[in-house]
Amino acid sequence: MQVTHGTVKRVGGPVALTIGNFDGVHLGHRAMLARVAEQARAQGLAGAALTFEPHPREFFVPAVAPARLSRLREKLELIAEAGIARTHVLRFDAALAAMGPEAFIDDVLVAGLGARWLLVGRDFRFGAKRAGDYALLAQAAQRRGFTLEAMPDVLLDGTRVSSSRVRAALAAGRLDEAARLLGRPYTMSGRVAHGAKLGRKLGFPTANVILRRQPPLMGIFAVEGELEEKEPGRRTLRRGVASVGRRPTVAENGPMLLEVHFFDLSGELYGRHLRVRFLEKLRDEEKFDGMQALTTAIRRDAEQARQYFRAHG
Repeated sequence: MQVTHGTVKRVGGPVALTIGNFDGVHLGHRAMLARVAEQARAQGLAGAALTFEPHPREFFVPAVAPARLSRLREKLELIAEAGIARTHVLRFDAALAAMGPEAFIDDVLVAGLGARWLLVGRDFRFGAKRAGDYALLAQAAQRRGFTLEAMPDVLLDGTRVSSSRVRAALAAGRLDEAARLLGRPYTMSGRVAHGAKLGRKLGFPTANVILRRQPPLMGIFAVEGELEEKEPGRRTLRRGVASVGRRPTVAENGPMLLEVHFFDLSGELYGRHLRVRFLEKLRDEEKFDGMQALTTAIRRDAEQARQYFRAHG
């Protein structure tokens, strides 16, 4: 998949396009992307997606912006897996926030990306003060010569699939429900960073990923991890136990970390890319009375995770 950033410039022929934040790339997003790919093939167009960085709510109200379900890299990988040929990442800044809806249609969608066919939801809003809507797009489609289609809601158990619904399931520890909404287990990814090596001292060495933003879930989990190997494109699958949180026993208000202890794995992992699948929540994060109590809890967590894997093959 071709990924472009910054100024929107035509880099090829006309496209079949959809627009969204695509946070988590859940079942609803995947249905949209599949429809775009289908129409691109049928009409001889390139399938394309337009997304934003940062999330608009992170720009307008960063203090109360929702937890991200996926980092940009993972989001782009999932969009590519859906059969999209090109994704443009448009920076959401003051200039974009002030752009009127007509300018967004003419300069970004038509002149910039070459939209010939466009798919959005009926509730799609865009432009300064969210003044643009589906009706305005329909008028522009007639004027500018592109086809507009409305994406119906994707339902699961009679309720619309949405990123907010996935976040609620993850926050409550309902990983099975989140996996059904996503169409796959929930994952986090990032590069393994150097830490304080406390886990190694306690007998449970961990691969640490620094979380720059508030995660949608916290606690202790049974996990599988895809670990990048030195050979390009090769990954190995490992099982283990993971913690997401601030390590309250170790530090007061410490950095947010994903820490993974893999069973039967030794060696240095620093700098390697890691993708972690969350399969079962074991407990909430706790503050223990000293390192001995923490070590006992980690040992218990690891055994509980092993029991989970023995029961699930």
